[in-house]
Amino acid sequence: MKLRESMIDVPGGRVWCRSVGEGGIPLLCLHGGPGMTHNYIDPLEDLADRRRVIFYDQLGCGRSDRPDDTSLWTVPHFVREVEAVRGALELDRFHLFGSSWGGQLAMQYILDYQPSSLLSLLMAGSPASMPRWVEGCMQLFAELPPDVQKVIRHHEDTGFTSCPEYLGAVSVFYKRHLCRLDPWPVSIERTFAEMSPVVYETMNGPSEFTVTGRFRDWDVFDRLGEIRVPTLVMGGRHDEIRVDHLTDIHDKITGSELVVFENSSHTPFHEERELFMRTVNEFLDRVEGAS
Repeated sequence: MKLRESMIDVPGGRVWCRSVGEGGIPLLCLHGGPGMTHNYIDPLEDLADRRRVIFYDQLGCGRSDRPDDTSLWTVPHFVREVEAVRGALELDRFHLFGSSWGGQLAMQYILDYQPSSLLSLLMAGSPASMPRWVEGCMQLFAELPPDVQKVIRHHEDTGFTSCPEYLGAVSVFYKRHLCRLDPWPVSIERTFAEMSPVVYETMNGPSEFTVTGRFRDWDVFDRLGEIRVPTLVMGGRHDEIRVDHLTDIHDKITGSELVVFENSSHTPFHEERELFMRTVNEFLDRVEGAS
């Protein structure tokens, strides 16, 4: 299978890009975080038997440049980055996939650019509103064992969110709602090992349920009707994002499709890998057949 790697100039530096496969209409994949890496969405390489699948590490993490300028870590910057990558790769027709924050980024990119070259949008575990995301995560947080809640609250109140005790407590939440496989896939472990705490904490905050960063007020619910490409909204039954949130996104985007993976949390492309890939391929076949 054809493999290409390159560095692409974007505002503020260069991002590392990896392309797998060839032919077909390309699928550009946006990872989550902010501040994570592409590694945990590597299973999407399964789709490269029919098309070119493209990954990149967003600026500030992974193999991409890591500038010291924290003013770069904003939603508008990452939106411009998507367009820079699309332009550099000369994607005249493409599909766009986003996982978690990657789906938020994809929605904002579409709303800002309305790219005529985009054929479809696919999202997995992506909110349309950070305030509503936090509300849902807090409901899940309240279901954690009381001693785990106490450790998390104490460390966040005192600012000691890098110590092993705090990270261990947060991992209880992750093992319920981020990935329920045991052990975790190596690609997820690698993503956490290579993530940028600076980007994550600047944009998000100390944890999934304590969002104090720059995109804490981000909300595009009222603009979802402006997304006019075929859209596949996906998530897990045990996801960090609540199913009612996913359902409302589906209802707001005219003609969209909703799929909930019953045995998954935030990473259905790992947890129900075969079903996930079949679902995506069938959606892409319908879109391309209609176009």
